[in-house]
Amino acid sequence: MTNEKGKVFLIGAGPGDPGLFTLKGVECLRRADVVVYDYLAGERLLEHAREGAELVYVGKKGSDHTMEQEDINQLLVEKGREGKIVARLKGGDTFIFGRGGEEALALSEAGVPFEVVPGISSAYSVPAYAGIPVTHRGYTSDVAFITGHEDPTKEESSIDWDKIATGVGTLVFLMGVKNLPRITERLMAGGRPADTPVALVRWGTTPRQQTITGTLADIARKVEEAGFKAPAITVVGEVVSLRERLRWFEDRPLFGKRVVVTRSRSQASELVERLEELGAEAVEFPTIRVTDPEGGYAALDGAIARLREQPGFYDWLLFTSANGVERFFQRLERDGDVRDLKGVRLGAIGPATATALAHRGLKTDFVPGEYRAEAVVAGLLKLGVKGQRVLIPRAAEAREVLPRELAAAGAQVEVVPAYRTVLDDSGAARVETMLQDGEIDIITFTSSSTVKNFARLLEGFDLSRLPDSVTVACIGPITAETARELGLGVDVVAEEYTIPGLVDALVQEQ
Repeated sequence: MTNEKGKVFLIGAGPGDPGLFTLKGVECLRRADVVVYDYLAGERLLEHAREGAELVYVGKKGSDHTMEQEDINQLLVEKGREGKIVARLKGGDTFIFGRGGEEALALSEAGVPFEVVPGISSAYSVPAYAGIPVTHRGYTSDVAFITGHEDPTKEESSIDWDKIATGVGTLVFLMGVKNLPRITERLMAGGRPADTPVALVRWGTTPRQQTITGTLADIARKVEEAGFKAPAITVVGEVVSLRERLRWFEDRPLFGKRVVVTRSRSQASELVERLEELGAEAVEFPTIRVTDPEGGYAALDGAIARLREQPGFYDWLLFTSANGVERFFQRLERDGDVRDLKGVRLGAIGPATATALAHRGLKTDFVPGEYRAEAVVAGLLKLGVKGQRVLIPRAAEAREVLPRELAAAGAQVEVVPAYRTVLDDSGAARVETMLQDGEIDIITFTSSSTVKNFARLLEGFDLSRLPDSVTVACIGPITAETARELGLGVDVVAEEYTIPGLVDALVQEQ
């Protein structure tokens, strides 16, 4: 989408947790032709960019600058003058120590239209995630946000150290790890008591968050001994003492765990959301991608035509996955709707599949208590499936156990491919490197195909020699059996073969 004049949106990307990004920011990203983003602007936010948008990384990490600020200013001006809609993503808030004001001035002087989209600043959100309220009426009613990047020993410091040392209750220093010894010295020299509580929070609001506490007298030593590095913020004041009672983020059951999610990208959201709610960092490795059947949809379309033209031809319509539901109805609704299913009984293998049908206003007649082929057949036999026609739209490469067992029990089974799963190698290199570096805690598998594809994509890595620290979790016994056949040691098998069941099993394991 372009505009004759072009426009630049200066957007605060928030502190790191993608859930703290604003709705206005999402709207701007979806419109943008060009996205210019920083080191501290989480890459998850780029998922909101429209397909085909130009992505330009201009991150600055310490003294390592991908692009100097003057060049960034010029880039924004040039893209705006080209008539482009530009989303400029900046970590935290646009105008709090982010040089957003300089970029806005450059655009103003060049006559390029711009808008400022404020973001949630790390100055108050990171302390909140560490259990530290920057104000509390029982402790202090004032707070100051101060750059820690300035050298406080320089002769012409813009910070009045003598006044802030005792004049403000809570002091929040951004980007001050390197200068921490000098900052604490100046505050104590200005009259702040040496036993004043201090906290440093690194990678705040993310699953990598780390917090270290001390006092003005000893915090610099503690930070050095712990090897505590930037990016971090420093909080000085009595409110820090509330952390032990108010900490919440770091106490979640899966906090800090790196979990590989092998589900297809279109299906991963539920698992990712549940893991992140419990404090984990989800590493998406969509080993499979759902696509059209290799031979096309002729078989599925033919079955749908019989459903429509010969009412009563099929007695049962049995779905084995939510993907099967989605693809079946995509084809059905090209020329018809759910009324074509009148008189057909619906079966769903698992609650997720039943939920997919419920979202279409359909109630299932059969959901087995256990999701093995034997249990499915036993349940259907009780409902009189013998001698009846059963249509199963499913993955082209699915196991043959269920249709074979149904046929052996006297049913007339017709299996039609509704979709197929193919390899997706987009995350293989990253995951292999993380495994080699010991950066993975948990690997989750939600189907046998995810296990097989995981092994194929990492064929150069000996899966049988995963470190003991890596937990392998499977959604059910069939998936676990496949994992073991491929040399993986399985640590967790969900009792309920669903995403919530898998997550519950992981929590119990910790």
